[in-house]
Amino acid sequence: MTAPIPAASQLAVNVLDAHSLLAAFGVLGVAVVMFAETGLLVGFFLPGDSLLFTAGLLCTGSAQGTLHLSLGPLLVAAAAGALAGAQCGYLLGRKAGGALLARSRSPRLHEGVRRAEELLEGYGYAKAIVLARFVPVVRTVLNPVAGALEVPVRTFTLWQAVGGLVWSVGLTLAGYALGSSIPDVDRYLLPLVALIVVVSLVPLVAEVYRGRRAARADRAHHPRAGRGK
Repeated sequence: MTAPIPAASQLAVNVLDAHSLLAAFGVLGVAVVMFAETGLLVGFFLPGDSLLFTAGLLCTGSAQGTLHLSLGPLLVAAAAGALAGAQCGYLLGRKAGGALLARSRSPRLHEGVRRAEELLEGYGYAKAIVLARFVPVVRTVLNPVAGALEVPVRTFTLWQAVGGLVWSVGLTLAGYALGSSIPDVDRYLLPLVALIVVVSLVPLVAEVYRGRRAARADRAHHPRAGRGK
């Protein structure tokens, strides 16, 4: 349960700050942010990773302050928002094609589109859909991109569910585990959140490294590949 928050605090909520969002909206805010970040292009700037981690932390009661969340409802809200959002983004992309993405003037968003397309082309649908969950912005744009590229509905639904559950439940439980084991853990919240964001990028970095290593090995075995005879 979340302690009552004065109306003035809700009006002053900072959508870029995880603690501010949780203080104003509690578990409901987690579901909404998860849906917006993964299903609506306007949500690409929202703090998904830090929100999940901080919410898990606030379930332990070890953090200072009056804000406390219940783990069970939080896990349900996080998973439901992440799964429903991704599916919504996919359906929007399937119906609207690239029109929605083309209208945006955000360089960051278009960079995310490029990386999403590279993931889908370089790693296949299943691996790309799962990995995208751990990359800010890419987890927002990959879903409509997958819809626009007509990735099969069953394939997308299966792997976005797998990736969505691992991401949302995993980060929430990571925050809960640390909060349960470290007294007054909120003193270290900022560096811990930064660490979680970095760790969330590890799967993608590992895949990029493997891909480049495989490409170098292929060139070494076929040095004349691509050259004219």
